[in-house]
Amino acid sequence: MIGTVFRSEDVPAGERFDRWRELIDRTRANEASSDHAADFRAELRVTELGPVTVWRTSFPPVRFRRSARRVRQADSEFYHLSLLTHGRLTQSRERGGTTTVGADDLIVDSSWQACEASAFASGQAAEGRPGVVAGVGVDLPKSLLPLPPRQAERLLGHGLSVRNGTGALLADFLTGLERQADTLRPADAARLGTVTLDLVAAFFAHALDAEAALPPESRHEVLARRIRTYMSQHLPDPELTPGAIAAAHHISLSHLHRVFGEQSPGETVAARIRSQRLEKIRADLADPALRTCPIHALAARWGMPHASQFTRAFRAAYGLSPREYRQQAMSEQH
Repeated sequence: MIGTVFRSEDVPAGERFDRWRELIDRTRANEASSDHAADFRAELRVTELGPVTVWRTSFPPVRFRRSARRVRQADSEFYHLSLLTHGRLTQSRERGGTTTVGADDLIVDSSWQACEASAFASGQAAEGRPGVVAGVGVDLPKSLLPLPPRQAERLLGHGLSVRNGTGALLADFLTGLERQADTLRPADAARLGTVTLDLVAAFFAHALDAEAALPPESRHEVLARRIRTYMSQHLPDPELTPGAIAAAHHISLSHLHRVFGEQSPGETVAARIRSQRLEKIRADLADPALRTCPIHALAARWGMPHASQFTRAFRAAYGLSPREYRQQAMSEQH
């Protein structure tokens, strides 16, 4: 595991809010207050990815303030991204008005500008407790973002949707980090930090209509993620081929293979499609709820309609025929 985990139930009630606030303050330099500080119920996971920090938290309503004094005391300049998954956040900046964002929206902030923000819950929790605000934060050094600062700063204080496009890629990656956090090792941190920077840069560039300003490696990283997401979403389609993927992304077949090879050395696009399909079918074969579904129907469900080709591929991958694997999986469950 990389980073730090805070759970309020592990801390005496009178210390919870201060502990949570201290962890947030490490990268955000915010003064926080809450009407619920006396019995503050929150969770926070801080994941350190080299110079990039990603944190996911849930908490009752809180007010934040970054004063001019705290800005002057800051050693470095950071961009702060706040992605809401539940609740609302209203931010007022010293230079630039007020912005409110809700679930599936992201707001961009900076360490070098004073601001105030209020996080509001949606509804009440059980037993009269306050509702919960939840989201993911990203803190990254201004100097590392591969975009001209004057362009990137145009996004400060703006609410941006992450429901589709590069925003959805970024949101999926950030929430995926939380799901995999317990299995990540310190050796993974630097690479994941680079991926985070590339995805943030692509998201910013798209919002600014400035993709041309991105370095080639950032564009390739984002394109590779788009390709992998597209593949996963279209596995049931038997017409999913390298040519179809290239056409869907408006690139040549050779460019597809080059970009994919850079991100997944030693694996071809066709092999990735086949292995993902086989893994989906293998999971279905081991699912008791699907035990009466014909094997050929499960294979066709994941884009492999030709029974003989599927059987050969399955045996080559797992050392058993699909029927033998299903029988073994079912016997182990009894």
